[in-house]
Amino acid sequence: MAPGGQAAGGGGSSSAVTPEGLRGWIRGAYRFATDRSDFRRNLIVNLGLFAMGVWVARNLTDIDLMAPQPPA
Repeated sequence: MAPGGQAAGGGGSSSAVTPEGLRGWIRGAYRFATDRSDFRRNLIVNLGLFAMGVWVARNLTDIDLMAPQPPA
């Protein structure tokens, strides 16, 4: 599945599973952004956007947009 051969069993490749530090996070974000699996990337991004929309909708329900504005 992984072209880099990370699916092979091995005892000494723990750094490939859990990258550490800012450099590992940036490397993971770059690999995610440049991944050729467009379906997986789009699914994750769309689920994140949906979750953010649900959060905004739940937290802004107390604002009444149709209420009359006070005179200025």
